[in-house]
Amino acid sequence: MANEIAERTTLRSPLGRVRGLGSSKSGVHHWWLMRVTSVALLPLSIWLIFALAGLAGASHAEALAFIGRPFNAVLLLAFLAAAFHHTAYGVQVIIEDYANSEWAKLAGILAVKGLAVLLWLAASLAVLRIVLMNPPASAL
Repeated sequence: MANEIAERTTLRSPLGRVRGLGSSKSGVHHWWLMRVTSVALLPLSIWLIFALAGLAGASHAEALAFIGRPFNAVLLLAFLAAAFHHTAYGVQVIIEDYANSEWAKLAGILAVKGLAVLLWLAASLAVLRIVLMNPPASAL
């Protein structure tokens, strides 16, 4: 009897119950992506802050040598990927919450994701170019 009452008072539609989807369809996926990128960005940001603080007053050649080290380059690329992904999803949530029409939401989300991908590619290519053009001294 209690189950019948619970089934009749649910806020989910019958189709939603069959598909197992909530009202937002992909909210859990976005929520997890934001949490995963946040957790990844925490140690990467701490590393980047200390690395940049260590480079204070360094010459251009020293900065290039720092980025050219494989360990630093990998961490920097990981930071860029996580940061741009996290930013794109964060702005997407803002657009979904505040855009009034569907076309504005779609256009805004596509623009943000496209810009994030282009900026991530440009930043990643810059790091890779530094790594390939300035091999560490031990590799010579």
